[in-house]
Amino acid sequence: MPLITSAGIGSGLDLESIIQASVDAENVPKMNAFVKKEESLKVELSAVGEIKGALSKLQDTIEDLADPDNFNKRIANITQPTSDDGDLISVSPTSDITPGDFNIEVVELAQGSRAVSNDAVPPIFTSTDDVVSASGGTLSFSAGPDKSFDLTVDAGATLADLRDAINDSDDNFGITANIVNTGTESKLVLTSSVSGTGNDLVITNDNAELDNVSTEANAGGAGGIGIAAGSEAKSAVIKVDGIEITNDTNTFKDAVQDMTITAKRQSVDGETAKLAVEYDRESATKLIDEFIANYNNVIGQLGFQSRVGKPLNSDATIRSLSAQLVNTLSTNLTDAGPFESIFDIGIGVKKDGYLEKSSLVRSLNTAMDENFDDIGKAFAGDGGLAKQFETLLGNYVDSDGIMKQRESNLNTQIKDLEDDVINHEFRMGELEGRLRKQYSGLDVLLAQMQSTQTYLSAQLSSLPGFTRNKS
Repeated sequence: MPLITSAGIGSGLDLESIIQASVDAENVPKMNAFVKKEESLKVELSAVGEIKGALSKLQDTIEDLADPDNFNKRIANITQPTSDDGDLISVSPTSDITPGDFNIEVVELAQGSRAVSNDAVPPIFTSTDDVVSASGGTLSFSAGPDKSFDLTVDAGATLADLRDAINDSDDNFGITANIVNTGTESKLVLTSSVSGTGNDLVITNDNAELDNVSTEANAGGAGGIGIAAGSEAKSAVIKVDGIEITNDTNTFKDAVQDMTITAKRQSVDGETAKLAVEYDRESATKLIDEFIANYNNVIGQLGFQSRVGKPLNSDATIRSLSAQLVNTLSTNLTDAGPFESIFDIGIGVKKDGYLEKSSLVRSLNTAMDENFDDIGKAFAGDGGLAKQFETLLGNYVDSDGIMKQRESNLNTQIKDLEDDVINHEFRMGELEGRLRKQYSGLDVLLAQMQSTQTYLSAQLSSLPGFTRNKS
């Protein structure tokens, strides 16, 4: 607030100090109270924020614990054969697979068929610019019972034009066309991606001029393109613990129930890959460890923020939350096998309320060895611990939760306090204005009195017989 420094000029009195002292007597205690209140609100807001943050972190972990899939994971450990030829197989287990050990041999890989222009004297095509058909027509391609497409061959199309038309066709189901030049002949090579015994590429036509680029002639019999021995479509064959399994592709789904096995290469001299399917104990243990750590973080924050001297000391909300955490932790589990409470799976509570891995009843490792599936039910089941914690934490952390409301209330109080400070400063400006007006009148009156005194003294001193006292 601006100060006018002219008060007291007329009377010579230190009216500025009097005005300032009067304003300070009203202003300073109030401003100090505002500052103290603001600091208290901000400290409390910070404490509530720390607790809310800890609860949110625990809530994230609880969401993972509430998902049964996080306890249904399986891991497949593959011991590949010692070879420089690369991996023999890869696998993808599902959550339903039963753990077990398997030996897998790849007897044969699947392949698609390969059709090549037949040898001919004179050559069928001597150049890529040779015309395939003067009048054009339609080629029909098929491989297996459900793969087929038709291709229109333009009149005057060359061998190169046909290759490009096959490769560019939107309906092409997986045929790649190439041209190999031998020096005397240009051979059309067609490779099909459709594997499986009996799924050889078949090409027919509606114009005998196209017989040279078909596997079957228009009038019957062989066309100008053939599939040589060894280039036929083949099925993949693997052995699982000596049991032979055949499949059209290299990907075997449910050869071992609930697991996909992909053959990567053919076994050499009957070599096998050793496969061990196990429960994913590591992921489950990591998630439980995360729960213990985040729960303990909440307990630590509640204790720290509510200790003596802290703004949440003896706070009813904090006391209630602490009690509810303990009660929820002690929930009786249902449909979790032998586990009646969370303490039955190897988790204990210390005297200070912190969780720890304990072997008082049984260790976590023992519980996993004996009842791994039931551990998932203890957390993620309908009557599991995570479901109970989701409800509790949601009441505090969600957008309409208790801690969020508490934060909003504190922020509102801080904003109201800022408005109170502005209003108070305005009132102090008004007070100073009134004081200056009052003291200004006093200053003028005193100045006038001093001027009158000076005048009277001068007049009296000029009278005959007037004697001034000497001091």
